[in-house]
Amino acid sequence: MFDLSEIQAALANTIYSGKLHFSAVTGSTNSDAMAAARSDAPHGSVYFADEQTAGRGRGDHAWHSAAGQGLYVSVLLRPQLPAARLPLLPLVAGLAAANAVREASGLTVDLRWPNDLLLGPRKTGGILAEAQTEAGSISFAVVGIGINVHQGSFDPGLATPATSLDVERGRAISRQALLVALLESLQRETDGLHDLAACRAIPSRVEQASTWIRGRHVEVHGPQACAGITEGLDDHGFLRVRTADGIVQVQTGGIRSAP
Repeated sequence: MFDLSEIQAALANTIYSGKLHFSAVTGSTNSDAMAAARSDAPHGSVYFADEQTAGRGRGDHAWHSAAGQGLYVSVLLRPQLPAARLPLLPLVAGLAAANAVREASGLTVDLRWPNDLLLGPRKTGGILAEAQTEAGSISFAVVGIGINVHQGSFDPGLATPATSLDVERGRAISRQALLVALLESLQRETDGLHDLAACRAIPSRVEQASTWIRGRHVEVHGPQACAGITEGLDDHGFLRVRTADGIVQVQTGGIRSAP
């Protein structure tokens, strides 16, 4: 279980100070954060739970969230940024999560565009970013991150085989240390979205943290379904895929290795 007083103390000098909201059980931390956003909850509010009964991934896919087994956290941001920078948000969240996993466990995450956290060929986490825009600006954004920490068994029918930090590291990893590292890293990364030079560096940083962004034979699932070889990210963070018919700029959807 989390020690809330220790977490509050560790985050005393961050945007999250005094804004932590913990539930033993909730439907979805992202749903909690979205509802709070519409009720004028402040920038930096954090919603996390020991268990989710209706956890959500991208595309309304279910996210298995067993009690005490993973990290299930959503952060409400009011970043005062142009809407054009919104596609970069899940990318910097991925960078933040990769840094936190490395800090807490020593493991190296492979980022699979746009929102998957892999350890080798197996998925250990995912990101769900939701936002509301108005007049060309971001009114608010919610970044949800789920990471398998203690799980030891997984549904064999998953599209991508799953794993957890404990399984890969061979020892128990602290969910609390991971949470603190994640929130600190997320603040640093999202602060960078206010700097144009930092934004321009995000695609190359993601490429360095991923085996999927360049030279990978993939199938794209979603409204822009296609198959081809990845050729990096453009300035907006969209994936470029060279197909038989030319370059496709993939703005939404997911990718898997082509058979």
